[in-house]
Amino acid sequence: MVEIKEKTAFINPYVVQMDKFADSLVHLSKTFLTLEDYKGTFSKEEVEEMFLKVTDKVCENCEKREWCLGENRVHTYQMLYEILCTVEDFGAELSVELKRSLQKRCIMAPRFLRETLETFEHAKKIMMWSNKIVENREGYAQQLNRFAEMIQHTTRELDAGIFEDEHLEKRLKTQLRKGGARMLSSVFYMTAQGKYEIHLTVKSMKGHVIATKELASVVGSCTGRTMTPQMGERPLVGEEYCTVACVESARYHTLQGVAKIGKGCGKISGDTFLMTDLPGGKKGIALSDGMGSGEEAFKESKMVVEMLEELLEAGFPVTMAIQLMNTALVIAREEVRFSTIDASLFDLYSGTCEFVKAGASTTFIKRKDSVEAITSTSLPVGVIRELELEPVERKLESGDYVIMVTDGVMDALPVGEQETLMKKFIQDGDIVNPKELAHHILEQVLAWTEEVPVDDMTVLVIGMWKL
Repeated sequence: MVEIKEKTAFINPYVVQMDKFADSLVHLSKTFLTLEDYKGTFSKEEVEEMFLKVTDKVCENCEKREWCLGENRVHTYQMLYEILCTVEDFGAELSVELKRSLQKRCIMAPRFLRETLETFEHAKKIMMWSNKIVENREGYAQQLNRFAEMIQHTTRELDAGIFEDEHLEKRLKTQLRKGGARMLSSVFYMTAQGKYEIHLTVKSMKGHVIATKELASVVGSCTGRTMTPQMGERPLVGEEYCTVACVESARYHTLQGVAKIGKGCGKISGDTFLMTDLPGGKKGIALSDGMGSGEEAFKESKMVVEMLEELLEAGFPVTMAIQLMNTALVIAREEVRFSTIDASLFDLYSGTCEFVKAGASTTFIKRKDSVEAITSTSLPVGVIRELELEPVERKLESGDYVIMVTDGVMDALPVGEQETLMKKFIQDGDIVNPKELAHHILEQVLAWTEEVPVDDMTVLVIGMWKL
């Protein structure tokens, strides 16, 4: 029992160090949140400062200065306060009664009123910017917390997945030597899905060059699993030591096709998409529709897609990646500019697909004898700081298709009949090739409308098959 407790109590020092790093980010986040809060009204000191600014400008050469700012100071202050209260409630258009009252109480009434309004507007702008800084600080604090969560999650996942196997290591050394390679070290890792990932530091023997695929084949024969070089791995191993990663081969593969047309048949479309291989045997497909149409919408959606691609390829979960992007876009701008995000992440090991939508249109799944529609009420990125996402996961079978479309496609069809018609277009298209199916669906929509497109239209089709 003592030995078991001791083993359980052991914590990897690298995990401890990364926890300290994450804790420092959380502490910094809390520090941001303890600074100045939002302000909805002016303090007594700020109103007094406005009063001094106005009277310094207006009353400097007035014959009644001594009396208004001396014996009658309370009433003069009350006059400014009344103006501020009225402006706050009704805007710069003051009531006739208040203007008459000012003229009776101040011989410099028009100028006093003008200076008060200008001082108030200036103070109001300062308050607005202060609140914007508070909002940005809260956004940064939120980002820091998410980074801390990501660091802790990834560190523990790596620590839990790394394992030792002396027998496998010796066998690999022997078999690689027979194949003309020397192994300096190895790291064995098992993913959360139970798949092997093996990193070898190797070099070829003098006068040899070894294909990375051959190394993966040797690793596969030693582990009893089908292994392949990791995505983007070097093709050859030379006479200098290098680290090569081998992963288990996926059970499924995808083929994609796209059909698109710009608003008014224009060449530039505000819709942008990405198709990329991701760590952990996943395929990422995303479609973004920028606000409006044309070049500006294209630039916006292109930026969003590129940011999402970088975050996903770095290993961020899709929901966290979208939330990080959203916060960054909201706090970085004064004006509201939004883009939709429609993301589908295919797990090529299990055959499942995760759908995450931010203001995106309906996604359809075409099966052998049915078509399913997946919708969401989430807002686009760039609108509000707190974005609520609702991930949906579906198990796909070999030969199923995922159809992603932008709003321009759905909005071209009659309200209330959009999903029904889209399902009909998809089901009627007895087409295997994803590109041909995408063009068939877009052609059916255009034929139904019999009009020039009034918005950018894009159809993405992804088919998945078992290897």
